[in-house]
Amino acid sequence: MKHILSLLSLTIYLTSSYSQSFTSYFIGNSQDALVTPKGGICLMGGASEHDNAMKWFLGQANGGDVLVLRASGSDGYNAYFYSQLGVPVNSVETIVCLNQSSGNDAAIIAKISKAEAVWFAGGDQWDYISYWRNSEVNAALNDAINRGCVIGGTSAGMAILGGHYFTAENGTVSSNVALNNPFNSLVTVSNEPFLNLPFLSNVVTDTHYDNPDRRGRHTAFIAKQTHLNQQYIYGIACEEYVAVCIDTNGLAKIYGEYPQYDEQAYFIQVNCEISNNYPETCVNGAPVTWNHGNQALKVFKANGTMLGTSTFDLSNWQLGTGGIWEHWWVENGTLTNEPGEAPTCLSGIEPLSISLPQNPINANEWIYWSESTQLTRVISVDGQSINFLKTKDSFQLNLVPDGVYFLMGIKNEQPFSLKIIVCNSL
Repeated sequence: MKHILSLLSLTIYLTSSYSQSFTSYFIGNSQDALVTPKGGICLMGGASEHDNAMKWFLGQANGGDVLVLRASGSDGYNAYFYSQLGVPVNSVETIVCLNQSSGNDAAIIAKISKAEAVWFAGGDQWDYISYWRNSEVNAALNDAINRGCVIGGTSAGMAILGGHYFTAENGTVSSNVALNNPFNSLVTVSNEPFLNLPFLSNVVTDTHYDNPDRRGRHTAFIAKQTHLNQQYIYGIACEEYVAVCIDTNGLAKIYGEYPQYDEQAYFIQVNCEISNNYPETCVNGAPVTWNHGNQALKVFKANGTMLGTSTFDLSNWQLGTGGIWEHWWVENGTLTNEPGEAPTCLSGIEPLSISLPQNPINANEWIYWSESTQLTRVISVDGQSINFLKTKDSFQLNLVPDGVYFLMGIKNEQPFSLKIIVCNSL
């Protein structure tokens, strides 16, 4: 133990003296682990981490090196990640970035390039954004994402993970302020390119949802970005002790301690059943109205369980288990919700170049698609993966029972989903 502590002290001294842009804390094997990470995303709501969610996160590192990035604090994650959860990893290093010069620090960039997992701690998200956005560290983080590094964060670290994000550069904002003027100087929501995470490109996140006041401001963020971009923007939010862990197919598991505690995650989408569903009022100096018959937004409220048994599929934003659907709407700056139902259309999905012989189909029929389309999986209505036969440009479901299924895949680098009905008596 004395040897480890003296080595740790030496590491802190050397990195602080050599570069004033960061301080480093290291534990584990200093030789780089040559393993392939499993990818994925972990969103944590802002209080103490959920152990099972963090085990999932570490497991996606596949025994590799874990890098914790933060702009305040010290080495609180090192022992927790390295030895307390029982998931073997090669090393854990915490880098505390001290100023904007950290954004182009070669040593930090080198550490990112060797990591299999990157975790963003809490703090002030404007520190992260102002230090790293459009920097070489920013590019290195996106390179890490592209090679399958698992990414996660809590509180401010979760806030920066969406393609649209609340910067907090002018401080925090309440729901009352945001909903009564979405263009108030405190409502600083940006979609300037930052972290390019799969399934989150059109998502704005929020945390600490135990506080009901967060829901109104989050809805204002979504309304403002949907209005400005003339594109439907989605929301993902976690209560403080809840985590959402998303695999590389877009299937999210929700961790918490329900039913012992009433802990949920929220998946918010523009109601795709309403055509041209944009806010009726979203202008500077006026309260937001986004009503459309009290059904402007559809929200899946998922219970976070110890084993992550509740799920939500981000490849289609329609299939969820272990939760309930609600309708949310805003009238003259007041957010209201009531029980709702799942959408009957698929949000944000492009038309496919898939040739169905008919719909319903017989499970033995071959289905063909164009070169720009890649089928990744088939799921049932209850979220179960279905085996299928596949060739270069076609597939066959083969022996599945009658029912409704969803084809998932990628077309022109965008996720798609297509509902098909199987009737084997045809």
